[in-house]
Amino acid sequence: MSKTTWLQEPAKRKLLVSAGISWLFDAMDVGIISFIVAALAVEWKLGAQQIGFLAAINSVGMAVGAAVAGASADRYGRRTVLVVTLLIFSISSGLSALAASFAMLCILRFITGFGLGGELPVASTLVSESFSDKDRGRAVVLLESFWACGWIIAAVVSYFVIPVYGWRAAFLIGALPALYALYLRRAIQDSPRFQQMQSRKLTFRERIASVWSANYRQSTATLWILWFVVVFSYYGMFLWLPTVMTMKGFSLVKSFEYVLIMTLAQLPGYFTAAYFIEKFGRKFVLVSYLLLTAVSAYWFSAAATEGMLIAAGISLSFFNLGAWGAMYAYTPELYPTGVRSTGAGFAASFGRIGGIIGPYLVGLLVARKYDISSIFLIFFVAIVIGALVLLFFGQETKGLDPDRRT
Repeated sequence: MSKTTWLQEPAKRKLLVSAGISWLFDAMDVGIISFIVAALAVEWKLGAQQIGFLAAINSVGMAVGAAVAGASADRYGRRTVLVVTLLIFSISSGLSALAASFAMLCILRFITGFGLGGELPVASTLVSESFSDKDRGRAVVLLESFWACGWIIAAVVSYFVIPVYGWRAAFLIGALPALYALYLRRAIQDSPRFQQMQSRKLTFRERIASVWSANYRQSTATLWILWFVVVFSYYGMFLWLPTVMTMKGFSLVKSFEYVLIMTLAQLPGYFTAAYFIEKFGRKFVLVSYLLLTAVSAYWFSAAATEGMLIAAGISLSFFNLGAWGAMYAYTPELYPTGVRSTGAGFAASFGRIGGIIGPYLVGLLVARKYDISSIFLIFFVAIVIGALVLLFFGQETKGLDPDRRT
């Protein structure tokens, strides 16, 4: 089936767009919090370690949510868990607007993270197993491209809303997905592959044992390292982008403007990855985009002029988010249907540990007066290690049917 053909199939197009919009809302929430913390640092007089802790507690919730939702989706269905997690994160995001203290905000961000972390691997699993072996990689990367749209909306909302109406208004906008969840419940169905598994579901213990069985042990270990490195570097760098811009001497509004420009580069990053992933394979895209992300990270940290800073930020967004898209396409392809969501969810959960460490580590180092170049060098090294592990130990999954893997 050609690319043009599946895009013309109403059911598959509807699934991709419907799941994509839920993904967009996830990204919008994550993006908005990166701008909100820059405003909160001024209004609540938060220190660098507090900013790092706020970002980290969100990732703690995402780690727990990914594991719980991933395992639940293999038991109760992809659609049900997708809708429930969407409701959890949108309602708690809206309630964050009412936070009267830093502690209350942290609790609400944990709950929001639980919903966010749970939705992402379940949505990618649903899309991956609903498309043919030939088209699934491109479909999942295109699903991931909605993440860039969500970040762009977050940047626009933050640029126009936060300076005028304050950060609470931005959180209220994050409650809108609750209404969309009502539509999503009717708009999508579980994949035919999952529905065929209804009569022979494995227990939770059997699914965990399968993920770490001899057939999948190396793939699982490689995948967990990949997820850790990518999430560690992404949240360590991107949640700090507006704050880093202000540290380099730009005003809060100007930093929002520049981050918006950088965010626009995410879309071509996804689209090129979507093209190359079916042409050259998952490993090629992941390894090359990760290495170029590492170079871009160091370039950004060392940039001394305004133009160089924007160019490096655009390059960082382009390659990092392209790698994210390829990783989400790659992850569900390593496991058969009966354990697919569990395998993807636990890999994402382990990766979120990196999301906890990354932003908190940056906050800790900034508080101790380390310069940005030294901090970003840590991400450079981590990303290179992840790319090399995948290159030497990862399995290529292009065109393979995981249900037939022995």
